[in-house]
Amino acid sequence: MPTNKRSKYRGSRTCGGGTHKNRRGAGNRGGRGRAGINAHHFVKWYVEMGGPVFGKDGFFHNPATSVSAMDVGIIDQIVPSLLAQGIAKQEGDAVAINAADIGIEKVLGSGRVIRKLNISAAAFSAQAKAKIEKTGGKAQVI
Repeated sequence: MPTNKRSKYRGSRTCGGGTHKNRRGAGNRGGRGRAGINAHHFVKWYVEMGGPVFGKDGFFHNPATSVSAMDVGIIDQIVPSLLAQGIAKQEGDAVAINAADIGIEKVLGSGRVIRKLNISAAAFSAQAKAKIEKTGGKAQVI
């Protein structure tokens, strides 16, 4: 009847690994990681067969490109400085802002809107559009 290895080596100090020094460190396996990849004999396969390339391998997640966005409440707060810099223009009782001049692609809906704003941007969230139009402004998609 065959015995399993666990019970076979039970009570043995080195479990069949020779002397107590044999399985001691990373030198026993030829180094850590890819140490000596051009020197050790066991990496011959990498060179001859064109094995795995250096670096990461396997699945990866390619995230979507990021979109620069700003909340409509923050835009409402910085209107005085935009008017002073000449980025925004006063058109009657409304303030006209081109979001591309600020470096914004999308206007989001967080924050309070107390001014009448006419904003031109590449995209608006539904909440931002509703808040702008509630105060009598316009949300124009360009």
